[in-house]
Amino acid sequence: MNRKSFSAPYIFWILLFVIGPILITLFYAFGQGEWTFNNISKAFSGDYITTFIDSVSTAIIVTAVCLLIGYPAAYIISRLRVSTARIVIILMVMPMWMNFLLRTYAWKALLDTSGIINQLLASVGIPAQQLINTQGAVVMGLLYNFLPFMILPIYTAIQKMDNSLIEASSDLGANKVKTFGRVILPLSLPGIISGIVMVFMPAITTFVVTKLLGGGHYFMYGDLIEFQFTTARDWNFGSALAVVMFLLMIVSMVIMRRIDKDGEGYIL
Repeated sequence: MNRKSFSAPYIFWILLFVIGPILITLFYAFGQGEWTFNNISKAFSGDYITTFIDSVSTAIIVTAVCLLIGYPAAYIISRLRVSTARIVIILMVMPMWMNFLLRTYAWKALLDTSGIINQLLASVGIPAQQLINTQGAVVMGLLYNFLPFMILPIYTAIQKMDNSLIEASSDLGANKVKTFGRVILPLSLPGIISGIVMVFMPAITTFVVTKLLGGGHYFMYGDLIEFQFTTARDWNFGSALAVVMFLLMIVSMVIMRRIDKDGEGYIL
């Protein structure tokens, strides 16, 4: 049997579940055969572009905070004994075994006016705070759900480093700061790039977190697309909004490719 025949199931899967949905989305976005750009131009106008900019801003904040927290965490874990590091990784990944919706509901219970956090504040004489239905609650929910996607690729990249390079840097007189800036950080760049891509795009397209923790007071691009398909029943415009996400993904891929010219951190 020809070896190429073994790739047939994979090719069929890609055509059916990747290429197919993209073509259907483009078909609806451009007028179902009428080939109009009205839906696309509408997606870049008025409140829609404002929502898009707000969503990108929120995603950048979430990604930046994930990186600021995730990189030190990944570095610390990589310096632990292998057995200890495995336990820490399992504990970190374990919440991801639960449904995404359940994890978000848990945060809703924590941040609610009568939730655990406000109860703790009340026990020390601090009045109840408005934690739920705010942008901060949305950012916290996104941060909690996507932080492991930043830590894991960075941890993997650091684990793959050749420790002899770090030792050579020290032998040549470089202090810890210079060793980190000139050796460790460049070598971990592939993991950073993977983490950024894995956090940034899902953060823009999410809608469950904003609904449960934002309470309808905060609207992101994923909510806009979900509204067009489920409530407004305007599949053409909803597909056009999805095309905007395709364009953003392509732009982000090009930028990441320019940063990571060797393609070591390129996950798509």
